[in-house]
Amino acid sequence: MHALIHEYRLFLVALQFLTRVPLRFATWHDDWLQASARHFAGVGLVVGGFAAAVLWAAAHFYGALLAVLLSLAATLWLTGAFHEDGLADTFDGLGGSADRERALAIMKDSRLGTYGTVALVLVLALKAAALHALAVRDLLAVLALLPLAHAVSRAATVGLLALLPYAGDAEHAKAKPLAQRADGLTLVVTGGWVLIAFAAAWPFVPADALVSAALAVPVVTVLMRRWLHRRLGGFTGDTLGATQQLVELAMLLAALAALSR
Repeated sequence: MHALIHEYRLFLVALQFLTRVPLRFATWHDDWLQASARHFAGVGLVVGGFAAAVLWAAAHFYGALLAVLLSLAATLWLTGAFHEDGLADTFDGLGGSADRERALAIMKDSRLGTYGTVALVLVLALKAAALHALAVRDLLAVLALLPLAHAVSRAATVGLLALLPYAGDAEHAKAKPLAQRADGLTLVVTGGWVLIAFAAAWPFVPADALVSAALAVPVVTVLMRRWLHRRLGGFTGDTLGATQQLVELAMLLAALAALSR
């Protein structure tokens, strides 16, 4: 029972870290944030479920396009654009030819540059277009795909925590406990969340779309791993956010391609 309570506490820590949900803890231990990474995919289920609920409700009053845009806006509000900020910073730092130290410095700069702006606009536009096309074809399928994509894309960031070392200055990292590699337990629990996400989506998403979405995950994750290893020698918090955004988009595009055939 104590172990279950502790895992629930870690889930709440992950929820507080990845969203704007206000939570207070009577006690706090610095190692909780690192341990909470094993529940990032579970938080993705919550965020994706919220996005699906807004999309379903809005679809009853507006057309598919407005419903999709409201769903995206709701997700941005719930997460405080946490991952989108990482996406923009990553492309600002790595979009050009800056060396490692210069790229890390650019990523720490709060100002938004050309590469980051273009990447952010394109990814949001592509997600909106993909969700709209999916909603027009099969509303029930897209409602099930949203929690799946949000959960598995966050699981991909945990994969990077295991595949790469931290590339920045660990002593001055904004989320210092996450500047460490994921352990075996984190990967096992993350895998459990992924299985739950796929099991929940299975009855509502055509099998070929589900398989296509699943295959997109390791492809994007491996490509990100190679890119980050070559340019930075590891990951940063911003690159984890970029990975989440790109994996989520890839899953939606892959599912749409399968449904369109």
